[in-house]
Amino acid sequence: MKAVITVIGKDMVGILARVSSICYDNNINITEVTQSVLQDLFAMIMLVDISSSKITCAELSDKMNVLGESLGLNIHVMHENLFNSMHKI
Repeated sequence: MKAVITVIGKDMVGILARVSSICYDNNINITEVTQSVLQDLFAMIMLVDISSSKITCAELSDKMNVLGESLGLNIHVMHENLFNSMHKI
């Protein structure tokens, strides 16, 4: 099972490290990452494999929301099934 994590907010040191640390702590494998900094705006999309994790996608979302609030970032986690359903024609 996979999930998509998006991060948007003001650029600062350590965003990728903090998000990936939560993944590491919960046995979540990061399979793909793309990020950009546009002036002072940070944007990142991660594709992660949650199949070996002991937490659910909803629990991961809660952890990322706490991190996002503490850093002033918008972090969103979406299960791949929901993502695929939303983008099906």
